[in-house]
Amino acid sequence: MQKVLVTGIAGFIGFHTARKLLNLGYEVIGIDNLNTYYDVQLKLDRLNELGIDVHSDTFIRQTKTISTKFDKLSFLQLDLTNKDGLFHLVSEEKPYQILHLAAQAGVRYSILNPDAYVQSNVVGFANILEACRRYEVEHLVYASSSSVYGNTAKVPFSESYRVDEPVSLYAATKKSNELMAHTYNHLYGFPCTGLRFFTVYGPWGRPDMAAFLFTRAILNGEPIKVFNHGELWRDFTFIDDIVEGIIGVIRKEPFAKKAQIFNIGNNQPVKLIDFIQTLETALGKKAELKMMEMQEGDVYKTYASVDRLKEYVGYEPHSNIAQGLEQFVNWYQSYYK
Repeated sequence: MQKVLVTGIAGFIGFHTARKLLNLGYEVIGIDNLNTYYDVQLKLDRLNELGIDVHSDTFIRQTKTISTKFDKLSFLQLDLTNKDGLFHLVSEEKPYQILHLAAQAGVRYSILNPDAYVQSNVVGFANILEACRRYEVEHLVYASSSSVYGNTAKVPFSESYRVDEPVSLYAATKKSNELMAHTYNHLYGFPCTGLRFFTVYGPWGRPDMAAFLFTRAILNGEPIKVFNHGELWRDFTFIDDIVEGIIGVIRKEPFAKKAQIFNIGNNQPVKLIDFIQTLETALGKKAELKMMEMQEGDVYKTYASVDRLKEYVGYEPHSNIAQGLEQFVNWYQSYYK
């Protein structure tokens, strides 16, 4: 079975996808810089779930740590801006594919801390592309974002739409990734496949995302900030559906002659107020709502057309918002006791 290098393995999507790859028999090398954008303990606990002993000598020394649960998993703490470290790892491990999920995430945070986004999402991605070129990686699969569509009015969003007007620096860095991948594919011929993720949620999710923020506030009796007075729609996509799409792309023989872009979403946008009401039902507790104006850098609606990914790998999202939030709440209450 092929060897896959997964960047951002301690992140939400990286953790779930790596676990699925391992269960399918792939060999996985995981890297993550374990930055402090959100609770590092959550990232360490994800690694622990994968059998990475975060108290071991190798982990503490930041050398390669072998999983105690999966004999085909190893982990190394590494920042993508460390070009020499990245190149050494790729040259030594010789992965068949790189699944690049590491990034500085968060639309709103990009307004406050732009340098973090340029370093991680632009410089880091350039280093990934150079590593693929230099060491002849067969396929690069990388995370883009629905945010590249900006405030596109025409829905559902199609990959054929122009995406030249991002409304946040985060979105601009993701658009730059797509352009850089296209250029490297054109110049050097190795396949690059970008996946535009649409508002992912589920167990082990990110603390800065709606499901997490709202659940914590409701349980603590704190008000929820509802931007644009609730007149927002998001194509909330459950993590299992996201992983299914990623695995489909990894297992598919890529088109070598062109760079590809796919939406990966639920294809069913949910109004923010309806999302909150569904979460209230799952929690058995009402929310206190604090209505707010539209926030800078936000978009009104996301809505994925998934026809291209369906045709390519048979992608078909299965989870509705009630099922997904119930699973998230069950995990949240168990994790935080």
